[in-house]
Amino acid sequence: MSGHSKWSTIKRKKGAADAKRGIAFTRLSKDITLAARELGGDPDMNPALRLAIKKAKNSNMPVSNIERAIKKGTGDLPGVNYEDYIYEGYGPGGIAILIEILTDNKNRTLPEIRSLMTKNDGNLGESGCVSWIFHKKGIITIKSDLINEEDILELFDLGVEDVLDEEDFYEIITSPEKFSIVSRFFENKDLSFDGKISLVPQNTVKIDSILGDKAIKLINILEDHEDVQNIHSNFEIE
Repeated sequence: MSGHSKWSTIKRKKGAADAKRGIAFTRLSKDITLAARELGGDPDMNPALRLAIKKAKNSNMPVSNIERAIKKGTGDLPGVNYEDYIYEGYGPGGIAILIEILTDNKNRTLPEIRSLMTKNDGNLGESGCVSWIFHKKGIITIKSDLINEEDILELFDLGVEDVLDEEDFYEIITSPEKFSIVSRFFENKDLSFDGKISLVPQNTVKIDSILGDKAIKLINILEDHEDVQNIHSNFEIE
C-alpha cells in the first residue's frame, strides 16, 4: 500500500508540475504572439519580441512553438485572436491590484478572475480605480558581478533613470523609450539579463505580515490563471 501511495503522490506532483509548465508555455506563447502583432515578426527590429523569445528559450520552449507563435502574431498562420485587458481592484488591507490579461474569451475570463478575487479577500473595481497609482517603466535586472562601476556610469550616459543595488543583482530603471537602447547595451556585451516594460507604483503602502501573507496568497492564485500575464501591486510588508 505504501508503494502505491508513494507513486500516487509522485504522479500527482508530476501532474501539477506539468500543468504549471503548460501554463508557462501558454503565457510565453501569448507574449510572443502579442509582441509580433504589435511591432512585427523581426526580433532585430522588435525589442519586446526579442525578449519574449529569449524568455521562451530560457524556459526550454521548443523552437517550433516559438516560430508558430510569431506567425500567429504576424497573421501568417491562422490562430486564436487574443485581446489584452487591464483588470483593477483591491486586495487584503485595501492594497491596489492591477492585472494584465491576455485572453481569447473575455466573457469567460472576467467572471473567473472576479471569483478568485472575491474568494481571497479581494474585489475587482471599476476601470481607473487603481491604474493612476502606476506608471510604465523599463525594468532590467542583471547579476551584480557581471557589470562594474564603469558600466553603470555608461548606463547613465545612455539615459537610465536609476540603478538600484539589490546585493546580488542590480535593478535598472529606464523610461519605456530608453528600454530598447539599454537592452542593446547588454546584448552587445553578450551579458545575461532579464528585462521588461512594467508598471511600477508611484508609492507603496505598508501592511503587516498577516495581511502580507494573504496578499501573496491572492497574487499566487491569480498568477496560476492561464490568462493572467502580469500582476502589479503597491504593498510592502512591515
